[in-house]
Amino acid sequence: MAQRLATEYVKTCLELTEAQMSKFISMFHEHQNLLQVKVLDNGSQEVVLMDRPGDQIALSFERIMGKYVFEGSCRFTNPNLVNLMRKAVSEFKGSAIVNRIYIGYTMVYHYASGSVVKIVEMKGDLEKIIYEHKDTVGDLERMYRSSEAECEIQKIWQEIDYFLDLRNRSGEKAAIDEHLKMLSQRLFVLEA
Repeated sequence: MAQRLATEYVKTCLELTEAQMSKFISMFHEHQNLLQVKVLDNGSQEVVLMDRPGDQIALSFERIMGKYVFEGSCRFTNPNLVNLMRKAVSEFKGSAIVNRIYIGYTMVYHYASGSVVKIVEMKGDLEKIIYEHKDTVGDLERMYRSSEAECEIQKIWQEIDYFLDLRNRSGEKAAIDEHLKMLSQRLFVLEA
């Protein structure tokens, strides 16, 4: 198995409640990767982690509307720290683009709501999709809804045909025209 050189968390976003922030800090503290937590004037916090001896990584969490929000990038080489950050993104339903860097290629993981939704292998200029989450249930629901609209469109066309025939045979053209107007408006909405 290829040895990973580093892991970059790019475009990472974590939104934590106060309880989740405490849990986040304790996760890193339990594994002896936490150096310090700085509480800033506005209530924001800076979490300083130890990557390799002498290498510190600061994660700045801004206090926004009662939550701690981290938006940014960081690079880890310590496998334990990489694993903890992966667990944090997953557990706290974060989003991120993670570059796992190996000699000669990079694996790019896309996280949304804490889950991997796409994995891409990058070798130079070549990209190869390894995994992509398919929302099969959502796709089927959308397909069902769209066919439901198509059925309704077909029924409206049948009603329009009926009322046009009726209009040709009837003397009450005003009432029929009003009904045709309503049907055509409904048809316009569905076809849009």
